[in-house]
Amino acid sequence: MNQQRELRQSARLMVVDPEGRLLLFRYHEEPQLSLWATIGGELQEGEDYPSAAMRALKEKAGLTCPIGPLLREVNELSTAARSTPERWLERYILVRCPVTAEVVATPLSDEEQPDIQAWHWWTLEEMHEADPALFKPTWLPELLNEILHSEPALYLEEHSLFSKRLATGFEAANHYQ
Repeated sequence: MNQQRELRQSARLMVVDPEGRLLLFRYHEEPQLSLWATIGGELQEGEDYPSAAMRALKEKAGLTCPIGPLLREVNELSTAARSTPERWLERYILVRCPVTAEVVATPLSDEEQPDIQAWHWWTLEEMHEADPALFKPTWLPELLNEILHSEPALYLEEHSLFSKRLATGFEAANHYQ
């Protein structure tokens, strides 16, 4: 039987500091399974991707860094712990934080509290030395590599690039609702 699945939308944040390190959270998804993933926030009713990104960054890491360009979009069926498969539209967005940015653990919702175990600023070298299965998705090291090696092009007009994509690409998500 083919069931229509609800589309869930999430802003995922590639938070990078001036040293090129990527901020990841360690999530405990299933018994004896921990994965490192980006900060993210599911879109709330009436919220767009940039707003969800800013909210998730503040709520989960206590950061207020500027939101940069859209890097990648993923539309896939995913199974999280204790749930049935769901269709997720995730947009990976670059966030550059200053060297002085300090992650401040904030109280999480009851749903997230047992799942988020730790956070770490990963270097590209550390990510390449680690088992790719530790990361969700497994291509996070490659995306960080693309960010670090696209300099200075990715720095140029980050906000205007994001605004252009917002006006074109983000509107496309509305047809999934």
